[in-house]
Amino acid sequence: MRVMMMCINLVCPAVKHSLAFFLTASSGVPNLSEFVVAAVVDDLLLGSCGSDKKTVELKQDWVKTVFEHNPQQLEWYTQQCLENLPHVFKADMDNLKQRFNQSGGIHIFQIISGCGWDDETGEMNGFMQYGYDGEDLLALDLKTLTWVAPKPQAVITKLRWDADQVRLIDHENHLTHFFPEWLKTYVTFGKSYLLRKDLPSVSLLQKSPSSPLSCHATGFYPDRAMMFWRKDGEEIHEGVEIGEILPNHDGSFQMSVDLNLPSVPPEDWRRYDCVFHLSGVKDDIVTTLDKAVIKTNMEKPSDMTVPITAAVIVLALILIAATGFVIYKKKTAQCPPSPPDSSSELSEKLNPET
Repeated sequence: MRVMMMCINLVCPAVKHSLAFFLTASSGVPNLSEFVVAAVVDDLLLGSCGSDKKTVELKQDWVKTVFEHNPQQLEWYTQQCLENLPHVFKADMDNLKQRFNQSGGIHIFQIISGCGWDDETGEMNGFMQYGYDGEDLLALDLKTLTWVAPKPQAVITKLRWDADQVRLIDHENHLTHFFPEWLKTYVTFGKSYLLRKDLPSVSLLQKSPSSPLSCHATGFYPDRAMMFWRKDGEEIHEGVEIGEILPNHDGSFQMSVDLNLPSVPPEDWRRYDCVFHLSGVKDDIVTTLDKAVIKTNMEKPSDMTVPITAAVIVLALILIAATGFVIYKKKTAQCPPSPPDSSSELSEKLNPET
């Protein structure tokens, strides 16, 4: 779900924002809500609701300000979460079990919808995807205004939805106009948080003399960053492993890049340095390879600090990870459909027809 902008933005930095709604229904999963909905902007959880809650929970103070100025949005969220979605999700699960000839067991149904906005170029993109039990079920292709059905059980629904031109045009309007306007509103009210630039603390870490050396950066925001090792000022790739950008519990991010230090002669250490670049920030953080600054389990263990924090992400993503299903794909999804105008329309849009 993350809008990643790395090297390409070093030349022409553009700020991209995303709005995504994660809807997850489950059946047969102990101690898990039958349905959960989470709204996320730029990887930041705005709010959530579920079958075990009696209200929409807002996670950011500035989101409360948004709803004070746009009370109809909070009213819509509340109506869908507490009145309409529970019935829709139950019907979805029953229909899918029947379609896949299932009578029991653990099953997960998910929908992700949202949009992306480049506030420099003005480009907008939308997406809507359905998934069931860890596999893609249906996806809307906005370029052709047709549905893609990877599973044969979804072909009947695809053909029916492809023939409904009114429905398709309605989806297109929602995905390319309605949700983007919401996203612009969220960015406007939350810009002090969403547009901030936080530089990280960078450390050199090594478990033992025979282990790779990790250059670790934590506490940066946003997640549009890159990290690499250099030798004599030139970026190197051999003996280097770049880790993923991971979320911290406080909304910031962390990442690391490992160097196969045992293969580097001690006399060459000073020729190496680690570079951290945050998109939109002119100056990089450069850390020269120096034995004196390396933190290791072999030296001063009492002073050793493990900087890696728990990767806690929005509730919807936790559910996705827990079930092994990831419907959101960065390379193919850019934006989803907007909220329906009525509860009956919402049921029609979210319920895979049988």
